[in-house]
Amino acid sequence: MVNPRRRHGGRERIAGTVVREVREETGLEVKPEAIVGIYSDPQHVVEYDDGEVRQQFSVCFACRLIGGRLATSDESLEVDFFTPAEIETMPMHESIRLRIRHYLEHRPQPVIA
Repeated sequence: MVNPRRRHGGRERIAGTVVREVREETGLEVKPEAIVGIYSDPQHVVEYDDGEVRQQFSVCFACRLIGGRLATSDESLEVDFFTPAEIETMPMHESIRLRIRHYLEHRPQPVIA
C-alpha cells in the first residue's frame, strides 16, 4: 500500500493519477488493483492561503509493484519497505494507521468511512 498525498489533476484517469503519484514520490512503478477505502473526516478541514476552506477526502488503493527503484524526490523525505510489525512502532497519524490496518485485513469490499 502506498500513500501518495496529492490531488487528482482532473485531466487523467484516477488509476493514472495513482501510478504517476507513486512514481513521483517513491520511484516505483505500480498497477492499481483494488480500492482499500474511501476516507473523510469532518474534523479534517484545510484552509488555503487564498481563503478557500475544504474538507478533504482520500481514496486509498492497493497496488501491485511492477518495477522501478526506491528513490526519494522533492515530494518525499524517505522511502522504504516495512513489515507490519515495523509499521506498528512508527509514529504516524491515526488516520494513516487505520488505512494500513484496513489494507492488511484484506477486506472483500472497500471501506467507506
